[in-house]
Amino acid sequence: MVVKRGFFLIIGLCSLVLGIIGIALPLLPTVPFILLAAFCFARSSERLHYWLITHPWFAEGIHQWQSKRALSRSLKRKAMLMSGLSFMISIIIVPIVWVKIMLLCMMLVLLFFLWRIPELE
Repeated sequence: MVVKRGFFLIIGLCSLVLGIIGIALPLLPTVPFILLAAFCFARSSERLHYWLITHPWFAEGIHQWQSKRALSRSLKRKAMLMSGLSFMISIIIVPIVWVKIMLLCMMLVLLFFLWRIPELE
């Protein structure tokens, strides 16, 4: 049981770090890593799970997703805006054409995924 909790704790901490890094890096998705961290912390550390689900940056989205598998319109817009903005900055900065095309394709896939998430009324 201790090994299992340790495993979930390490995976949760790594996911949290990757999620936080993903806030600034467009190629690293934030939401899946934060949701994975919440899942792992729920199985390993009550204190970290409580901290994550009450954290001002993540609490609203985690609660909406866990309870209704949907996001508020404003949170969804923020996610789409910030994702699109960070990808566009990367596309402008990168000098290699095939990388620009790849980034554009990734941006479109991510925006389509976000657009398909149900909205809360």
